[in-house]
Amino acid sequence: MSPLGVLLAGGLSRRMGGGDKGLLPLAGKPVMAYALQRLQKQVDDVIINANGDPNRFAAFGLPIIPDSLSGFAGPLAGILTGLQYAQTMPEKPDFIITVASDTPFFPLDLKSRLIEKAKNSQTIVLASSNTRKHPTFGLWPVSLCEDLKDWLQNEENRKVLLWVERHNWKIANFDYNGNDLEDPFFNINTPQDLQKAEKLAMGILL
Repeated sequence: MSPLGVLLAGGLSRRMGGGDKGLLPLAGKPVMAYALQRLQKQVDDVIINANGDPNRFAAFGLPIIPDSLSGFAGPLAGILTGLQYAQTMPEKPDFIITVASDTPFFPLDLKSRLIEKAKNSQTIVLASSNTRKHPTFGLWPVSLCEDLKDWLQNEENRKVLLWVERHNWKIANFDYNGNDLEDPFFNINTPQDLQKAEKLAMGILL
């Protein structure tokens, strides 16, 4: 069964002045529309993990699921929320796959490459590029849901890699993929990044 796709849209966007980076306009569409389009080409089911008023994402027509933990606990809270949602599905998938809403041009073979690397349903796989790991782009076994829930009971356990390194895990490396992208996981953190993304969006076939 296809992994459940989870779009992580809960970042604080401090360098963009706050608010939802995913809703900023990019070549006529919200930034996160590009990420959703790429994710939906790779999986059958997608949810958006976001806190606050869900109505601001209503136009996407997808389930909006807030963190199951109170307070802002970072990406691990979104991963936990996705794992818990997957457990409620009629046909529970073995994995969820997470992507960030502020990364509009991530690889279209993300799912296939992560699954190929996993080999079995007990292995976490993280994407990397240019020797840098991308903890928000990963394949997460649903079987680790309770372990992660217990781990997050301690408020000091917020770093993704600290939890990942307690389990079997692998890296799937993605090289430069052309289209003027310096990194296949180019993400929008600043107004300057958004300007660059505008130029990229005009030249990339989505």
